[in-house]
Amino acid sequence: MVNSRIAKVYAEIINSELVEATGCTEPIALALAGAKAKEVLGLMPDKVDAYCSGNIIKNVKGVVVPNSGGLKGIDTAVLLGMVGGDPNVGLQVVSKVDDEDRERLKNELKRIAFSCHLAQDVPTLYIRIEAYKGEDSVIVEIQVTHSNFTKIVRNGEVLLSSECKDDAYPGPDKSLLNVKDIFDYASNFDLSDVKETIKRQIDDNTAISNEGLKNAWGQEVGRTLLKACGKEDIRIRARAAAAAGSDARMNGCPMAVVINSGSGNQGMTVSLPVIEYAKEMKADEDRTIRALVLANLIALHQKRYIGYLSAYCGAVSAAAGAGCGICFLEGGSYENMCDVITNTIASIGGMVCDGAKSSCAGKISLAVEAALLALDMAMGKKCYQCGEGMVKKDIESTIEAYGRMAAKGMKSTDIEILNIMLEDR
Repeated sequence: MVNSRIAKVYAEIINSELVEATGCTEPIALALAGAKAKEVLGLMPDKVDAYCSGNIIKNVKGVVVPNSGGLKGIDTAVLLGMVGGDPNVGLQVVSKVDDEDRERLKNELKRIAFSCHLAQDVPTLYIRIEAYKGEDSVIVEIQVTHSNFTKIVRNGEVLLSSECKDDAYPGPDKSLLNVKDIFDYASNFDLSDVKETIKRQIDDNTAISNEGLKNAWGQEVGRTLLKACGKEDIRIRARAAAAAGSDARMNGCPMAVVINSGSGNQGMTVSLPVIEYAKEMKADEDRTIRALVLANLIALHQKRYIGYLSAYCGAVSAAAGAGCGICFLEGGSYENMCDVITNTIASIGGMVCDGAKSSCAGKISLAVEAALLALDMAMGKKCYQCGEGMVKKDIESTIEAYGRMAAKGMKSTDIEILNIMLEDR
């Protein structure tokens, strides 16, 4: 049985990780850094230098910045934060941008001397904004997580400086996460401390999914699924719900999403299939919340080995979490959960992340389908065995093995993906 200390940490993880964000989190992190730089500088700068890790560049290149008027790019994200962003609301920094701000953005994109540079030997999530106005200058740095300020300097005076080791998570102790304790916590503990967070995830993520299904966003993966396969099959509805949320989010929809592992796509992938199945099964609120707590923690557990950003598509770990949440709704055991995770990541653990963009919705749909097949296999007592590929003797070793492959083995893949993306077309 989970002890009270572990339960307290699990609740802290849920409440600190499952936060609202407006727009894809990488451009939003840039907007947040830009807004903070402008606040500290006190005026709009004349010159801005942005130093970004490869994964930040990769995940901003192809996605529409919300509330920008349909624009893309690192310069758009940073300057939108400066023009109309509020650094005090975290990842909802551009949620209040209006038409006047958008007009100012167009002018500032022409006026300000903006340069972007690839930062070397930094964490996979790294942003440094240097802004200049006359004799005044500001440096703002974010590392490891999307809103983790590690340095603020004005005219050489250090206002904030915190040590941040490469990919060291600045939050509750995730080393306490394991599948057995997650299952026990979701099954048995009073979840009142996380109830409001999960309800917010249900409301926000369902709303943007409905928007993606109702209107034409991006390549309409969710709408295409329903049109091609019909609405009768819960499997199709689960896939379409998650994909439609991504359709909208990746193409500039300004509606808030409750994220997982720093990602809106992962937040939608881990939650929306579970929500659809809960509605289909007429599960009550308590059971739905418990299923979502389990799903989110399973996803976060996998990602602690992988890191927030890598060449490994986070939809895979999120979908495995969703599969476990649905398994919980169906009365599955701890052993079933282990098999769902193993079957999912052994099937598609290696799908690459080539940045945030419209095709994320397609990857989400396929990842959810893989998780549902993994669930069918698990409930039929079928599971890939130790020695088959990277599958190990137990679930914790298997999760760690795939995390190691993603974090270390795919580093060179990540570099080559970035090089290809930056080539002239």
